[in-house]
Amino acid sequence: MGVHEIRMPDIGEGVAEAELVEWEINIGSEVREDDVLASVMTDKATVEIPAPRDGKIVWLGAEIGEIVAVGAPIIRMEVDGEGNVKPGEVNEPPPAKITAEPQRSTDAEDVKPKPEPVAVKPSIAAAPAPRRAPGEKPLASPSVRKRALEAGVDLRHVGGSAGAGRITHEDLDAFLSAGGNAAPITNGRVADTSITEVKVVGLRRKIAEQMARSKSRIPHITYVDEVDMTALEELRERLNKERKDGQAKLTVLPFLMRALARAIEEQPQMNARFDDDAGIIHQYGGLHMGVAAQTDSGLVVPVVRHVEGLSLRDCAEEVTRLAAAAKAGTASREELSGSTITITSLGKLGGVVTTPVINHPEVAIIGVNKMRTLPVWQDGEFVPRKMMNLSSSFDHRVIDGWDAAVFIQRVKGLLESPATIFIED
Repeated sequence: MGVHEIRMPDIGEGVAEAELVEWEINIGSEVREDDVLASVMTDKATVEIPAPRDGKIVWLGAEIGEIVAVGAPIIRMEVDGEGNVKPGEVNEPPPAKITAEPQRSTDAEDVKPKPEPVAVKPSIAAAPAPRRAPGEKPLASPSVRKRALEAGVDLRHVGGSAGAGRITHEDLDAFLSAGGNAAPITNGRVADTSITEVKVVGLRRKIAEQMARSKSRIPHITYVDEVDMTALEELRERLNKERKDGQAKLTVLPFLMRALARAIEEQPQMNARFDDDAGIIHQYGGLHMGVAAQTDSGLVVPVVRHVEGLSLRDCAEEVTRLAAAAKAGTASREELSGSTITITSLGKLGGVVTTPVINHPEVAIIGVNKMRTLPVWQDGEFVPRKMMNLSSSFDHRVIDGWDAAVFIQRVKGLLESPATIFIED
């Protein structure tokens, strides 16, 4: 038997460290070659670390959320034959944070162990001694909770032996067999004094850092104006009825992208990134539009490149493709970086007004709010019109309020008369 040591890989592009965001294994896990062992995150992407060969995990060198330098040892495996560490070269590892395979339940949600570090679990006989702080909510699957309710057992008095102190069926059996019947459950309301600590790691940490950077370094000015979308919606509906099989459905976004492209031709300073450390504004000829997308992991911004050269249908196809890749977690580093201006939209949840945060180091972000049918005074009477607000923020160090207003007014005019979007000068 030998020991094979896995080090933090060199991900390239000058990356010197990465954050450990997920363990897929525990100490004692048997793994096969190419099994995913862990996921690490850099500034731009999440990378999976595979097993280089079959073996048994004997040591884990980092905790979830820890920043690990490239080349630092993070995993040791016991392997058949010779490993890559010679006998005597392996120092005694520090006490492992992750020390046992969490006990598995037959419940669907308990089949896969939690990736977070867990402590060495005691025997089930010791389970009745709770290991949680006063007022802390017990963790258990729905089936365990149902059994406890039927048996009149308050799970706050039952110790949990699985990962993160989760209570299993075996823990409940041990409690009942020991004569446990403390504090039967009542239907009365009680104060919940529990506090759950959620460590900010992975994508959520990156989002937090980016938002803090944007708000602390960029003096925002937000400009809001309403747009009559009635004519555009009629055109969009007609074009969608005429679309061919396989073509993406047209939403408001492709129209807005094309309108922005036309407006930026007149005000190129909007399509820029500000290197405030060097005091240099980089204005781009190519329009690389970030389209903020919400995923299960958090907010990401895939980038549609060279919008100035794309048709309305091209924009729709690329937005659909990139949004799907972002939600599936398959978007590449290149597809998630390099934007020069960003669109953000919450769709039907968009509210009436928002104050979008600029995607540093860009200088402008265009926010789309929800569309509503409102009575509008027109030609001596109220008529129903489909109205939508644009809430847009600008870097006030680079863009004056007047220029921001002129820009949005130009976009507004193009959207309200959508045929002008397609007129070439």
